[in-house]
Amino acid sequence: MGVVILIIMAAGVAAMLTRKLPTAFALVLLGVVIAAVSGASFTGKESVLDTVLQEGSPMLASTMIAVLLGSWLGKLLDETGIAGTIVRKIVEFGGDRPTIVALGVLAVSALIGTVTGSAPAAMLAGIIGIPAMIAVGIPKVTAAGTILMGIAVGVPFELPIWQFFSTALDLPVPTVRDFMVKLFPFALVAAVAYVLIESRRRGVEHTWSLKSASAAPVSRRQRLGDAPWYALITPVIPLVLALGFELAIIPSLLAGVLYALVTTTRPREMNKRLLRTLYGGFEVAAPPIALFIAIGILLAAVQLPGAIDALEPLVKAVSPQNPVLFVLVFTLLVPLCLYRGPLNVYGLGAGIAGVLIAAGIYPAVAVLGIAASYNQVFGVADPTSTQTVWSAQYAGVSPQQVMIRTLPYVWVVALGGFCVTAAAHL
Repeated sequence: MGVVILIIMAAGVAAMLTRKLPTAFALVLLGVVIAAVSGASFTGKESVLDTVLQEGSPMLASTMIAVLLGSWLGKLLDETGIAGTIVRKIVEFGGDRPTIVALGVLAVSALIGTVTGSAPAAMLAGIIGIPAMIAVGIPKVTAAGTILMGIAVGVPFELPIWQFFSTALDLPVPTVRDFMVKLFPFALVAAVAYVLIESRRRGVEHTWSLKSASAAPVSRRQRLGDAPWYALITPVIPLVLALGFELAIIPSLLAGVLYALVTTTRPREMNKRLLRTLYGGFEVAAPPIALFIAIGILLAAVQLPGAIDALEPLVKAVSPQNPVLFVLVFTLLVPLCLYRGPLNVYGLGAGIAGVLIAAGIYPAVAVLGIAASYNQVFGVADPTSTQTVWSAQYAGVSPQQVMIRTLPYVWVVALGGFCVTAAAHL
């Protein structure tokens, strides 16, 4: 039976890779089929309808709310000009020094990456940052990769990610936070190395990329959309509250929303801006929320007793217990998290993580180390991820070009995560 479930999973991966089915639809179908094959009844306890669909759908509800709030805050950063102002200040500081400009944009991308991930973060940092980097001579591929590597630096402090891993792996948020803090230095060093090595190795390529400004006589604030200086700390507000004061994730994000609103908006305009950005946040959050519903269904299916009994012997046989082998095997498997592969944590990888925990093969915190390390790779180098596609297309290159240039650096980040995991939890 375990072999049959693996074949079903392989078919699901093939459907996602060939785009025969959207990822969310494929995961829901996988969950239902795995539950049926595992011997689950149609209704009642441990059933397809009541357990997998009814209980699985809202399993990651707290993550969905965190994603919505992060998207809301991201829309506020955009509409109020906070994100654009931060990027412009960094570019102005860098002047015509390509490496300084790229490092500055990297820092801004990391800051925005702590608030929201995926394409919204790439757009907030990249709409100004990518043309500015290209204008001072940074090659197009390097410019796109800089945005993505910067977001990856911020991901270990992205509060919705903490909530996702906490809920999906049934771990306390402080446990997730502690590991992500350990992962951060690897992401930071790799990102800085990427900028320094790639910008020097490829040299300077002067390209006109910035459109000429409008000739309309407008004020500097209207033209640039500068936000007040005291509003520019908005992205760090949720992080300080959650990391420094250990406030819960959702209240921390709400505090960031309120701070952005109060510091940039006149009282009579607050209601309209709140509603407008909230609705905009729903549009941004809709795709990941749909995906989290599907992941919850898949997690509920692979955690059924029948599925665990069928998969445990097979998964245990191929899961290394020796720390050295653990690091070696999972490092070699890094490419399997690309192209929506089986180790993608926002796809079938979530189900595999659920099996590893439910079957007792690894402690949950070790599975966190695996999933979080692979997530650092997926978020930067996967040519099918929305932030990679947007950044590459906006810079005028292909996602595959970005993957080739960034993959070696994020592969090292994953290696660092596996080493920390093996040393601490195996």
